[in-house]
Amino acid sequence: MATGTLNLRTQAKSIRELDVLAKAQRRTRTDLVNEAIANYIELQRWQMEEIRAAVQEADAGDFVSEQEIAATFKRLLR
Repeated sequence: MATGTLNLRTQAKSIRELDVLAKAQRRTRTDLVNEAIANYIELQRWQMEEIRAAVQEADAGDFVSEQEIAATFKRLLR
């Protein structure tokens, strides 16, 4: 996998805490930052896909009926 360099500034406290985690996990700071970035990207991609799908459903008029909403509330409020 190709790699690149990313320089960033963050709070000193975050760096200290990251170093504590890295030491406890016997990993490098870079490993933890790469994992965090990958998790963030995955979450954002998922969220964008879900929003896109919901907008497509709304554009198609695919909404929950009033009866389905009433039945759900009735079930949840028991």
